[in-house]
Amino acid sequence: MTSGCISSENGDAGDGTYNGEVEALEYEGVKLTPISEQRDNSIKGTPQINTNTYFLTIDGMVDDPQYLTYEQVTSYPDVSKVVMLDCVEGWSYVAKWTGIPVKTLLDEAGVQDGATTVIFHSADGYSTALELDYLVENNIILGYRLNDVTLPKDHGYPFQLVAEGKYGYKWAKWVTGIEVTDELYEGYWESRGYNNNADVGGPRFG
Repeated sequence: MTSGCISSENGDAGDGTYNGEVEALEYEGVKLTPISEQRDNSIKGTPQINTNTYFLTIDGMVDDPQYLTYEQVTSYPDVSKVVMLDCVEGWSYVAKWTGIPVKTLLDEAGVQDGATTVIFHSADGYSTALELDYLVENNIILGYRLNDVTLPKDHGYPFQLVAEGKYGYKWAKWVTGIEVTDELYEGYWESRGYNNNADVGGPRFG
């Protein structure tokens, strides 16, 4: 079984920029993995998303479903973190991620009592889910900048979940929908045998 991990596209111009933006290679004393050296994953290749027509939907067990444009999401106060992504295939990289806390978005929608799980839906048909408590207690962010560069298309533009402490298959990319529920949910790889908790260092299957 393969987790869909592949090499990413290379937008490095060799002059300290990536896709025309200055890339950070160190943050708060931590050396960051250059984007050109980061590996990545997908199930169908890179979907093309037009942010002029894009909406992020937040629905399910919420009082006020949200339909947010890219500009609305990125207008909230942001958070930056240095986080390591660990793939189940054994490789990893360290990067600076900037984005909006998922809790901020959920608070705007008003999570209903009894909700336990949050499902992330992606433009390519991918999905995965995480516990609501994990997202809130760890201040998990929906990232839109990577090493200070606008999130590259092959890394999940416009939004990638930064699921720190979880294996890479929980790091949903090209996120288009956030669904709140009170039921357990198995996403794309989880329904194919990967562990639903996905804790780094924990069991990878079953």
